[in-house]
Amino acid sequence: MKGKLTKSNIIFFAIVLILIIPQTRQPIQVLLHKGLSYINQSSIIDIDERVSVSYSNWKLKSDDHKILNFNDTKNKVVFVNFWATWCPPCIAEMPSLQLLYNDYKDKVEFLFITNDDFKTVDKFKTKKEFTFKVYRPLDQPPSELVTGSIPRTFIINKSGEIVVDESGAVDWNSEKVRNQLDELLKAF
Repeated sequence: MKGKLTKSNIIFFAIVLILIIPQTRQPIQVLLHKGLSYINQSSIIDIDERVSVSYSNWKLKSDDHKILNFNDTKNKVVFVNFWATWCPPCIAEMPSLQLLYNDYKDKVEFLFITNDDFKTVDKFKTKKEFTFKVYRPLDQPPSELVTGSIPRTFIINKSGEIVVDESGAVDWNSEKVRNQLDELLKAF
């Protein structure tokens, strides 16, 4: 009994140590969130519970130094993702976002928004081979898009209603999400 207790204590402390060391903690967290992303699925908000976005002159600066006024996204399907390069659930969902972006970038307005500096974002995108455009907010977003957690994703329909509001890692390249986007693109 005493030998087993010692082995289990060693295993416990090894796991704790692995989770404390930053170089090993983040990959493990990313892997766990990647698994959870297959459980946390995107769902459409019921019509009577949807909130309309109050379009404002919310300005965003892209990593290619262009300014986007959020008003320019009116009457479009808009995919807004708040994220950070250091956030394990964000990192976990990014490959699925890249795949979705690859197929819908000409049909959907993608806004990948971070507060990270562009130098850090560029290194992250290069390392991971991501090609989507990233934005930094220049002022406050509309109140309906204010979030205190990341990743947080909103999909806005052509009528300006938030039809998807998801927190945490999601598999965005799923057939379900693609069907949702296809239906939103057909409307209006």
